[in-house]
Amino acid sequence: MTVEYIRYRIPADTAEKFELDYARAAVQLAMAPECVDYELSRCEEDSDSYILRITWTSTAEHLEGFRTGAHFPPFLDAIKPYLPNIEEMRHYTPTTVSGQGGSVPSLYDWLGGAEALERLTESFYGEVLKDDLLYPLFKGMDEHHPHFVALWLGEVFGGPDAYSTERGDYRHMVSRHLGKHITEPQRRRWVNLLMDAADRVGLPADPSFRAAFASYIEWGTRLAEINSQPGREAYDAPIPHWGWGVALPYKPAAKPAA
Repeated sequence: MTVEYIRYRIPADTAEKFELDYARAAVQLAMAPECVDYELSRCEEDSDSYILRITWTSTAEHLEGFRTGAHFPPFLDAIKPYLPNIEEMRHYTPTTVSGQGGSVPSLYDWLGGAEALERLTESFYGEVLKDDLLYPLFKGMDEHHPHFVALWLGEVFGGPDAYSTERGDYRHMVSRHLGKHITEPQRRRWVNLLMDAADRVGLPADPSFRAAFASYIEWGTRLAEINSQPGREAYDAPIPHWGWGVALPYKPAAKPAA
């Protein structure tokens, strides 16, 4: 990805029209497949100063895709009067320095931390071992498995790196699913029982938390199902860190030829 910053100097008497015109132009950004997101901000200390931030899938796809495509002409038409007001227009490559500030609680803190996750996994796996569909997958389960899963979920949801410290890396986690041949009905039952356990042990029920929680569970179980199929091997990847309504960056694979 690349981030484009465009700095404008807009006189106060045209600021309202400028924002309205950019709202019209932004309709084209919202439809452009090369655009990831965008935001127009106005400086508090210098009200004539604006910054437009646009995240593109790549610099090339911005310059050779968007600018040569159908969305660019109406975009340009909306903002053309303000081209002389541009003070800077450059592309920047994001670095690894990023994150959230302390004003936003992690999912881990919001759900109640390690104690809540231990209650969740103990309750959940108690039901798993009584379930006819899932029992064949877990009949030889290590007695500490619920604890290990609680550690994994804790690290994923923004808690301490206890799984990495006690168990290993992402490759280790993937290796636990190899050769299991998980079926889609088993995956769905796993998800349903975990959601039931979340209700049973009193995890927060607010829509924002449950949407983020369910998002990871869907993502993680679908990967587990894929990794459990014949021919799959363990591989390295960062341990995911899940946030509020934010999934991992994803670029769809090319569709197979018909």
